[in-house]
Amino acid sequence: MEKSAKIWMNGKLVNWDDAKIHILSHVIHYGSSLFEGLRCYHTMKGPAIFRLNEHTKRLFNSCKIYRMKMPYSPEEINKAIIDLIKVNELKDCYIRPVVYRGYKNLGVDPTNCPVDVAIAVWRWGKYLGEGAIEKGVPVRISSWSRMAPNTFPPMAKSGGNYMNSQLIKLEALLDGYVEGIALDVSGYVSEGSGENLFVVMNGSLLTPPLGASILPGITRDSVITLADEMGLKVIEQLIPREMLYIADELFFTGSAAEITPISSVDKIPVGSGTRGPITRELQERFFAIVSGNVEDKYGWLTSVS
Repeated sequence: MEKSAKIWMNGKLVNWDDAKIHILSHVIHYGSSLFEGLRCYHTMKGPAIFRLNEHTKRLFNSCKIYRMKMPYSPEEINKAIIDLIKVNELKDCYIRPVVYRGYKNLGVDPTNCPVDVAIAVWRWGKYLGEGAIEKGVPVRISSWSRMAPNTFPPMAKSGGNYMNSQLIKLEALLDGYVEGIALDVSGYVSEGSGENLFVVMNGSLLTPPLGASILPGITRDSVITLADEMGLKVIEQLIPREMLYIADELFFTGSAAEITPISSVDKIPVGSGTRGPITRELQERFFAIVSGNVEDKYGWLTSVS
């Protein structure tokens, strides 16, 4: 990880190496954290954050689900993110706000522990590897399922949910794949360890619904908007595993992964085994917006300057 100069913690800027919490903080023992991941892009008009308001809203929604009262307003969080990028003099970066239960008491009951907030920014390249955007990545169907309904809320971006993601990712890497795809508790396609999933079949775009234990992805939503602009039919439906083997194209979406093609599933090539034309066009439209090369008609970019 490439260090930046400062991290924002509870309203104060601290040096990167001094951004520490107590070992008995509630979050360490019980996973009580909610977080976001978003990107700032280097555009022709300077640094710009992609869909800042939507990410902040999702962070507050996650806190609401877990009954964690945010000590700051959305406007204060947005300003803190913008100011932090300026202080660190970054032209492009990844942004990680995290809300967590801090140090006071231990025990499953978190109500007496303070709610702390921190924000970090740093340079981060392509999440699934250099060249993945063009060549795609090989994936496997994971032996680990996503959480069942009424166990953990997948609509909250919580640290605890990513213990499941780690199992999916570790299994895939140990078996020689770049990523894994989890099925839901009913055996339908859910998502990757940290990405939403799209299937291209017969000129239409299919993606699992929220009921398939997926995170309501903001890049996912952006792709649906761009697909509609292209005249593509987008269908949110339950997707059986075998559909991944016979799809014309597959790709991941996410703030870290952006739009990354999938080249094979369980060593079965997807289509021709290379990035398909619909994936390529969606990428071109997406990157044209985030680079500032075309009009931001959806108001997705927030200028840092």
